[in-house]
Order: sequence, then structure tokens, then C-alpha cells
Amino acid sequence: MTTAQTSPELDVSPTPLALLLLGREADPRSERGVECPGDLPSPSDPDLVERARAAKEKLGEKVFVLGHHYQRDEVIQFADVTGDSFKLAKDAAARPEAEYIVFCGVHFMAESADILTSDDQKVVLPDLAAGCSMADMATAEQVAECWDVLTEAGVAEQVVPVSYMNSSADIKAFTGKHGGTICTSSNAKRALDWAFEQGEKVLFLPDQHLGRNTAVRDMGMSLEDCVLYNPHKPNGGLTAEELRAAKMILWRGHCSVHGRFSLDSVNDVRERIPGVNVLVHPECKHEVVAAADYVGSTEYIINTLEAAPAGSKWAIGTELNLVRRLANRFADQGKEIVFLDKTVCFCSTMNRIDLPHLVWALESLAEGNLVNRIEVDKETESFAKLALERMLALPVTAAVHA
Repeated sequence: MTTAQTSPELDVSPTPLALLLLGREADPRSERGVECPGDLPSPSDPDLVERARAAKEKLGEKVFVLGHHYQRDEVIQFADVTGDSFKLAKDAAARPEAEYIVFCGVHFMAESADILTSDDQKVVLPDLAAGCSMADMATAEQVAECWDVLTEAGVAEQVVPVSYMNSSADIKAFTGKHGGTICTSSNAKRALDWAFEQGEKVLFLPDQHLGRNTAVRDMGMSLEDCVLYNPHKPNGGLTAEELRAAKMILWRGHCSVHGRFSLDSVNDVRERIPGVNVLVHPECKHEVVAAADYVGSTEYIINTLEAAPAGSKWAIGTELNLVRRLANRFADQGKEIVFLDKTVCFCSTMNRIDLPHLVWALESLAEGNLVNRIEVDKETESFAKLALERMLALPVTAAVHA
């Protein structure tokens, strides 16, 4: 074993970010979370399924298990309801008799559930390290600095923040405090329509692709109407003139799964499978969305495949767990469903919620031990709920589609 030699000319002390990435430190205001404090059952334990079932039965109506569409099959089988993040949070709020809400998803989703449920309900995330890389790309400190930049450019009073559901409670609270709203991938256009009724510009957080695709594809703006704010550059890498000219100020964030799909992926699958329908999520890059046949939220993707004729062919640009589940579900109808990219790509943080973590959480609760509770402080909750309530007041619209 060798040790690195420290050069007197170089400062090689590990930075806080480096320590965080190495797993040696934790940022309490980050989606990355911390390691699980309990002893997990072995993943090779053949009794895990029975243990999960027994613990869930012992808890009875005291527990309500939510399963996001991107979860593993081994976990989703124990979900009382499945869906996207906002649907699940609303489902939890509609079950006030459930003392424990076990959220099989990622950190920001559990935060949203805590915001929308009563004070008597306790939200549990089986693995606190199940975060979201997209949500991590916009911290409260970075967004506050961005607002200072907008203020110095003389445009802050014209800007309405719109934050994607895939953001931390801190970002949702910032949005509520500054007169903005939250959106999902299904109602992003309606949220932007509302925002432009309130102001002249929108700061869209944290997913640049959903913001750009909605503005250009669904609202008729040009790519020149959009600028990209990079929190790692001075003034976001933008001049005051660029900020004054822009309609959409997009945050430099993206989904690590949907961002992988490329125009080459679309061209390749069309060549390999003649007659294939390309169906992608609006978190994909603009050129991918422009080349697709259908574009929409996770629920839209599921509904489209349900309504598709037998024998039809589909290439899906979204998370692999869901694509595989849909392929198996519709195989007996002769529907050919493939993953858009040749490279296998699961959402790594979603996949942190596995059967050992779920068993540990359920058994702990069954024994009277509250573990891995996700609790948003009251001030943050108040402003975040304000932003969510503005979204709930928006008219219901159909999912985005081609």
C-alpha cells in the first residue's frame, strides 16, 4: 500500500465537496443524506419477502407504503399505491389514519409527503442516502445567490420562480416566498402560463430540459428566449444584458437518467426496429424530445402504452425499472417495448431502496422504533406548502404529448 506524497507547491487538502463525494462527510441540507444507522438483513436472506410481509401485516393500518414507478420490482410488490412523486404525496395525505408513511422513493419525495401530511403522521425513507442528483444541483445558498444576481441586473421584480417537483423542500420554500409555484412534468405548461401572467420572466428550477422543452415545444418560444444560469460560474455565466433579454432563465440542472438519451439513441432504434414509436419523458434533452413521436410524464407514458394497439412497437426514454415492468406487463398483448438506449441505466439513488432496507424499516416500526424519519422544519414547510397550494389551484390539463 502506498501513500500519496504532499508537494509543498500544491494544496492537496481534500475539499468539503471531495469529502462529501467520498462519503466521509454529510451535508444536512443536501439530498445525498447519510448512511443508514441500522443493521440491515443480508440481501441473500431467502426469508426477506416473508419478513417484509409479516412486518407489514403486524403494522396493519398504521403503515401506508408508497412506491414510486422507478422502484425495483422486489420493493414495488409491497406498495399500497404506486405513482409519481406528487401523486404519492397526495395519496399519503388522504390516509390520515396511517401513522407511518413509508416512502419508497427518494428524499425530496419524502419531504413533499411530510409537507402535505398531518403533524401526527411520520414519513420514513428506508435509506436516507436515496437522494436525487437533479435536486442536488440546486441548493438554497446557490438559488439565493442567483436571486442577488437577478436583483443586481435589475430584473428580479419581473421574475417569477417556477420549481419542478423534483426539488428539495428548501427550493420549494424559496419558490413560495418569492411568489412562485411548483410544477410537475404533466402541468409544466399551465404553471408557466400562470407565471407569465404574474411577471415577464421565469426562473425555472432545477431541470433545464423540462423548462426548455415546455417553453419552446409547448409555448412557442424560441431557444434564444432561454438562457442557462450556471451556479458554478460568476453571475451564473450570464451578463446583465442577457438576463434582461431572456424570458426563461433555466437553471443548469438535469436528470442523470433522462439526460443520457441522445439523438443517436433515437436514430439507432429507428434503424433497428422499423415502425417503432419513440416515447420519451420531457426531462430528456431538447433534440431528443424534438425527434420523438410522443412526449409526456411518467403517467402519460403508462397510459399511452395501455391504450396502444396490440402488436405495436415502442422505444421508451425513461427509467429502466419502469420500462422493464411495462414490457413484461404488455408482452401477452404482443406489444414490443424496449429501452431507448442500448446502455442499461437505472436511477442509482432510487435503487438504494432495496428489500433489505425496506425490511429493516418495517421491522423497526413494528417493534416500536421510529427510524429514518423525514421531517421538514415549520418555516420551510409553510413557504413550500404555499408554493404547492398555488400549483394545486392551477386548472387540470392533459399531459404533454405529440
